[in-house]
Amino acid sequence: MNKTVEAYFAAFNAGDTDGMLACLAEDVAHHVNEGQVRRGKALFGEFCAHMSRCYSEELTDMVVFEGEGGTRAAAEYIVNGTYLETDSGLPDAKGQTYRLPAGSFFSLEGGKITRVVTYYNLADWVAQVSR
Repeated sequence: MNKTVEAYFAAFNAGDTDGMLACLAEDVAHHVNEGQVRRGKALFGEFCAHMSRCYSEELTDMVVFEGEGGTRAAAEYIVNGTYLETDSGLPDAKGQTYRLPAGSFFSLEGGKITRVVTYYNLADWVAQVSR
């Protein structure tokens, strides 16, 4: 397993945004599931603050894959979450829980993550929190 990716996910599960940021290159490209690419640690940090306010999540059933040479990695996992505060354009938050398969792809250089891409099925999430 890639040590940087492992540290990134450990920090995520600990709610440690600073730990996640320490794994990233200064000019990281963050490709979110629904939205524009964010560039740089500052925007990544703002995204994390927003997500922490609206969602409480833990990733389980993690499988990490690493490409030869350590410059690429991928992970699949289950997002176990609670919807805490209504997010813009999404259903009202009432403390609903959800369990959602997801995946991430990474580019790495010099021991730092230079690109993070995350995918999940938004329609599945909406259905789960709308019940």
